[in-house]
Amino acid sequence: MIKFDNVNKVWPNGKHALKNINLEIEDGEFVAIIGLSGAGKTTLLKTINQINTITSGEIIIDFYNKYEKKEEFNVHKIKGKKLIRLRQKIGLMSQEYNNIEKLSVLKNVLNARISRINFWRSLTGIFSRYDKEIALKSLEKLNLLEYAYARVENLSGGQQQRIALARTISQHPALIIADEPVSALDPILANQVMNDFALINKTDKITVIINIHHVELAKKYATRIIGVKDGEIVFNGPSKDLNEEKLKLIYGENY
Repeated sequence: MIKFDNVNKVWPNGKHALKNINLEIEDGEFVAIIGLSGAGKTTLLKTINQINTITSGEIIIDFYNKYEKKEEFNVHKIKGKKLIRLRQKIGLMSQEYNNIEKLSVLKNVLNARISRINFWRSLTGIFSRYDKEIALKSLEKLNLLEYAYARVENLSGGQQQRIALARTISQHPALIIADEPVSALDPILANQVMNDFALINKTDKITVIINIHHVELAKKYATRIIGVKDGEIVFNGPSKDLNEEKLKLIYGENY
């Protein structure tokens, strides 16, 4: 599904953020990327949808449409409508909830459908019954249906992050990439959000790639872990294989 082939990223100041990344991620995986702050985790994640452009190498992504026809994206080279199509297939989440707090939960989730409705409907905020059904089903899946007409500002941080996830899955993505989505949450809420990611990965067959600082959460929920240090992949394997020796390789001897 996603293939990194000798990918490098060098920032304008000369910092080599990614070094010869060779990696394949298969359809349906739940992958956690771990490593120290500044190791290159976020840079790696955001090359997938061209938020960060790479300096050299290739990133190839294959998606299948509803007719089971494969479409290939050479991420570094595409632009215009092809880039828009790629980004429509990728749900992006971050530690910021990016909700509009004065609006209802339902209206926040419906915002995921704006790119799929016509210009005049987007201006007026009028959504079809079909779009509303998609949004409500996403909320139901995450046990948030009872809050559909509540204002977002009245909900907790954990609930707001789950609203962001409901909005993301209402986009009908083939892939979700999430940058530190649980870093601002307490342990109980972080577990709930990670459990939601695992549920979506399993039931909706959506590939999930997540950057996370919580190693135990990564081991508990992800099926595969990638360890990054100084812009290089130093561990790539099943979660069960991440032992103390591998963790010291990723984080240093003081881990």
